Amino acid sequence: MRTILTFTIAFLATTLPLGADTLSVATPMSPPTWALLQRQLLRSNSTACREFFAKYFDERGWLLCVERWGGDDGPDDAIENCTDWPILHALGGHDDVLKMYKKAWEGHLRQFTLAKTKDVPFARDGMYYREFPVMFDWLHNGEGLVVFNLQGLSDPTDRAFQTRARRFAGFYLNEDPDAPNYDAKHKIIKSMFNGSRGPLLRKATGLDWAGDPFEVGNRFKLGHGERTYQECLDHFKDYNDIIGDHPQNMLSTVLAANAYMLAHEPKYKAWLLEYVDAWLDRMKANGDIIPTNIGLDGKIGSAVKGKWFGGVYGWGFSVVVPQTGKLAHRNTHYLGLAGFMNAYLLTGDDKYLDGWRKQIDKVNSQKKIIDEQPHYPSMFGDKGWYDFSPKPYQHGALEIYALTLKAEDRKRVEKNAWLDYLAGKNAGYAESVLRGDLERLRKRVEGMRNDPTTPDTRLADDPLKFNPACVDSLIELAMGGLPPRNRGKLLFCQLRYFDPANRRAGLPEGVAALIDAITPEGVEVTLVNTNPVDARTVTLQAGGYGEHQFVEAHTAGTKLAVNANRVNIRLDPGCGTRVVLPMRRFVNQPTLALPW
Repeated sequence: MRTILTFTIAFLATTLPLGADTLSVATPMSPPTWALLQRQLLRSNSTACREFFAKYFDERGWLLCVERWGGDDGPDDAIENCTDWPILHALGGHDDVLKMYKKAWEGHLRQFTLAKTKDVPFARDGMYYREFPVMFDWLHNGEGLVVFNLQGLSDPTDRAFQTRARRFAGFYLNEDPDAPNYDAKHKIIKSMFNGSRGPLLRKATGLDWAGDPFEVGNRFKLGHGERTYQECLDHFKDYNDIIGDHPQNMLSTVLAANAYMLAHEPKYKAWLLEYVDAWLDRMKANGDIIPTNIGLDGKIGSAVKGKWFGGVYGWGFSVVVPQTGKLAHRNTHYLGLAGFMNAYLLTGDDKYLDGWRKQIDKVNSQKKIIDEQPHYPSMFGDKGWYDFSPKPYQHGALEIYALTLKAEDRKRVEKNAWLDYLAGKNAGYAESVLRGDLERLRKRVEGMRNDPTTPDTRLADDPLKFNPACVDSLIELAMGGLPPRNRGKLLFCQLRYFDPANRRAGLPEGVAALIDAITPEGVEVTLVNTNPVDARTVTLQAGGYGEHQFVEAHTAGTKLAVNANRVNIRLDPGCGTRVVLPMRRFVNQPTLALPW
């Protein structure tokens, strides 16, 4: 049984017995600059999001744009405009942020269920079916789930969220006869195109990817620089080999993870581990390199003439950019790392990370000397490794270290300013990145206000560059976490915060938090109540989903035994202190449950 213990930051050197409620006499602390910057960033983010929502969404939550299907621009981009809004609220952003992103989510579901293609065959009855993409690749499906997959951080009891979490996961557990995406015998998702209407079991065409013909010219400016619809088709003309499984399909495991964290129903965890285990076995069978095609017979490369590196977005997927004639290397195998991270979250089993470690080492072992410098490959084709550059292969290195905190994993990570800060090598980092996010926010608001597009000259991805939510610095500094960005991934972090007085996720009003030490043994965080008038109580949670366990909590001369995954800390007006939190990592089953 997990308990929540409460204590007040104290000046007195006292040790309390387990179960004590408070420690009297708080320690005054003048708000440091970083704390004031954090609070300013939370306020400014919330204010800017209101302006963004009012400009680009209507009263129904529909995005004011021309609705299209496709990889250049499509339904996923509409809700991607609210990337990081769930985390902003979960950090302590205004409740309006939660209301707005939920309205945008609901609105875009209706908007793109009603939006239909004329020429793309599988979306003629609606681009969404059962509130989910009919069938598309997970590079784009993931983008379309950036809001939904993180809604549980703030709003896990919402009935619609819970229903959808189970329904969406069911599309991959074969619980819906319209969506036979998964082959339980061979443990594969049958196609790169999959969704609520099942897998696409034929070669894809440029039309399937680019969507119906539309006017380009001066009306729209496409993200990839296409100048005509024909160039859109040409962009995707070689995106044909989608039959069979691909590592990026492991992004779908976030659906089962969310459904599992609602009530710990075993079937969701069982499916997730079965599917990820199968990929782990394939890596071992392929010399520690993840293959990018698994045929319908379950064999590596069998849908692309036996080439383990074949298929769309494979290790050997290099295509010509039509408007420039230059070669582009588009290998998205790295998206599969999310599946291994989700499995690690549910089990704490290092085998799910060790396979990727071996891949990093294996790829970098293929280096060669060019101009007296080592160069490392990122692609593999019929003639072997290619696309060499001076930068080592790094996909997954930071993520693995952030999860394990092992010294040997740190060695695989190239120079990283955040890790240097945590190692005590960059004292000005916190203020610098907070100011950087404030400046980024200012520029985005400026761009939004100067945006000349109108609803009939605006595609769904046009406002993306103006999305004002800038939270990377807050995720690092307050949570000790990795920004999930726009692939629909879960939040992996050291600490989360809740406001018990208002029964909501996030830092209470006026409270700031700075993590400046993360070790295998625990976390050290400075908490400050910048409000000189009112006391605040903040609930700290060990891990993004309570997967860790606090052993104790102590300040200078004050220690409290905890042995729980949450602890309450009361900060008197204008007070703060540094809290040391010894932890045991990945010992609890992750949950979306709130503290009350």
